[in-house]
Parts: sequence; C-alpha cells; structure tokens
Amino acid sequence: MIVTLTMNPAIDVSTSVEEIAPYRKLRCTDIRRDPGGGGINVARVVRRFGADVTAIYPAGGTMGQLLRQLVDKDGIASHTIPVAEDTREDFTAYERKSGQEFRFVLPGPQLEAAEWMACLDAVAEAPEPSFLVISGSLPPGVPDDFYVRAARIARDRGARVAIDTSGRPLQAALAAGVYLAKPNRRELQEFAGRQLEDETSQVSAARGLVAKGHAEVVALTLGDRGGILVTREGVWRGGVPAVKPVSTVGAGDSFLGAMVVRLDRGDTVLDAFRYGLAAGSSALMSTGTELSQVENVEKFLPQIRIEEVRKAA
Repeated sequence: MIVTLTMNPAIDVSTSVEEIAPYRKLRCTDIRRDPGGGGINVARVVRRFGADVTAIYPAGGTMGQLLRQLVDKDGIASHTIPVAEDTREDFTAYERKSGQEFRFVLPGPQLEAAEWMACLDAVAEAPEPSFLVISGSLPPGVPDDFYVRAARIARDRGARVAIDTSGRPLQAALAAGVYLAKPNRRELQEFAGRQLEDETSQVSAARGLVAKGHAEVVALTLGDRGGILVTREGVWRGGVPAVKPVSTVGAGDSFLGAMVVRLDRGDTVLDAFRYGLAAGSSALMSTGTELSQVENVEKFLPQIRIEEVRKAA
C-alpha cells in the first residue's frame, strides 16, 4: 500500500479563454474540476498505474465535501481529517491566443493543533504502508517540522519516505533524512543556498544531499531538460523528447507518482527514474490538471535517454 499525505489540498479548477485582458468580462470554456494538491495528484497517478493507494488529507466545508467526492470518483481510498475552515480552490486559465497558461494559487485554511495532529494519527493508522509520499505545501498553523514527524512515524512502521515540498518544511525534512527527495532546480537552490545554473553545480548539490544522509535517492527534475538522478552508486542524466506543453500543471506530481509505483514494484531506481521522466513528459500533453495518462507514458518510454554522468565516488 502506497500512502500519500497532502496537508494543503485543493479543488483544481481549469478552463480556457481566448485572451486575458483587464476590466472586461472574460468568457471561459471547457471548465474542469479535479482533486488537487501534491499528494492527491500523486495518488491519482499511482492509481492509474494500477497500484493500491490511500490518500490522507484534511478537508473542510463544502469544498472539502466536493474534494472527497472527486477523490472517490478516481477510485482512491481516502482518510480525511475534518477541519473547521474551508478547503481551498486553485484556478488555472489557458489563454488560447498566446498558448500561455496562468495559474492562481489560493492560500489554504488555518489548521488548529488538534487538526494537524489528527493527520499524524492518520499516518500512524494507515494500513501497512510500503511508501509514504509527502507532497505539497503546509497550510497556515502547521509547524515547519510537521513532515519530519510524519516521516518518523512512517519509518518506524517500515515504510520508505518520498518527499516533494519546498522552503523550510523541505529543509527540516531533509535534515532528518528521507529515502527519496524530488526537488526541482528552484527548490534545490533554496536548500543549497546558492544558484545552480549548470549541470556541474546541480550534480554537486544533489550529491551533497546523498553524501550527508539527507536522502538515499535524489531525483532532480529540470522541466524540458529532463532530470538528474543521484544515489550512492552514481549519477545519471535523463533526457526527454521535445514536447509542446499544453499544461505544465502536475508534471512533477506525475513524475513522482510513476517513479514510486515502479520502486514499490521492485524496479531498479534507474528504471523507476525512466518511468518518472516519461510520466512527466506525458503530463505536459494533458489539459489543466488532468495529469499523466498511462498510454502516453508507454509511448514516451522508448524516447527517454539515460546516460551515466559519474560513478560512485
């Protein structure tokens, strides 16, 4: 059983408009509502690959009820924690004239101590987790070391922990150590405290995480430049095919979901990395928050190029 933890979930609303301009009414079309937030997106991808998954998340108000309905519709088991304030919404608008995408991310609800502590209890009660995937931001009221606490509970139960977040919650989690870290370049820069403009500096920073015990595996995602995989055994560069993106929403979540599924099934880290890159590329072809589709992942797999950059030191 793969378990995901999403502390700041959302209803993701996506639509399209001919042109975004001030003052006048903008007539939208093709509206879509999906359950969102990092861990929930990961769970959606995991389920598409046929794996069992339970999504843990707080939910409040009318939007929280809708979120649970949408998660159920995707065939995902939910462990929801009731909270007093309303679950947030996020909004993505695709401008057809320019081909650009505009994303509006609303703040999450304020969680009280009893509410976020109940989320930790849910991690402790999850049925035999093999992986705990922690993904997304923390809402107001939740301490920066929350993910550290969740990771310790999961590790004590024999689960491997994968994390995808940013800022101080990421710093705290990496200081305590995880199995898999999936930063993008900006997130790794924040942790390293320096600019990482070239591959040499990116590899150095990722290797530092592994060498210092912050993560056993680092999968650095670099958008249309693919990604870099670092373990104690070596460093690999992954290249992806050129894709004209329809939407960039959820590409990182699709990468992480596919990679965790393959690891959970016993694949090598390198093969799992390949699947992750294919899933991330697949997500770019989907509109709004539709995420990666399995059939497109299979099409992309032969086009993923993996080459060794450096063997273990």
